[in-house]
Amino acid sequence: MSHHDPIAIGQTAPDFTAKTSQHKVAHLAEHRNKESVVLVFYPGDNTPLCTAQLCGFRDNYAAVLSYGAVVYGVNPASAEKHAKFAEKHEYPFPLIEDEGGKIAAAYGCKGFLGLMIKRTVYLIDKEGKIRYAERGDPPVSEVLAVLKGL
Repeated sequence: MSHHDPIAIGQTAPDFTAKTSQHKVAHLAEHRNKESVVLVFYPGDNTPLCTAQLCGFRDNYAAVLSYGAVVYGVNPASAEKHAKFAEKHEYPFPLIEDEGGKIAAAYGCKGFLGLMIKRTVYLIDKEGKIRYAERGDPPVSEVLAVLKGL
């Protein structure tokens, strides 16, 4: 897999540790055997499509939680910038500061010349395996359907 290709379903999700908009540190391994994780890689804060995509997860967050999962938005903006963006749109989930795009690279979400983030949604189960990987802006209902089946 290159830093341009998504991780295949069934593969183990790469672990990461990063600062969040909620002034905490996110560590993927801490969710192991506890809850599933939805990662939403998006190009930028305060852009129309990214905002709408994250608002879709905000509006369905109770359902995500009811299926035993949490959501993280991921892009290279600073945790401080993420905090302002999250507050403005009332996101109940943390946005991760992907310093240097290292998490995006590990998940195959780096775009042309490694400069942009490829919009991608992953669902990682409690065992740390990729159960859903989709480029673009898939419907939240699609992610919820996979979550429900776990």
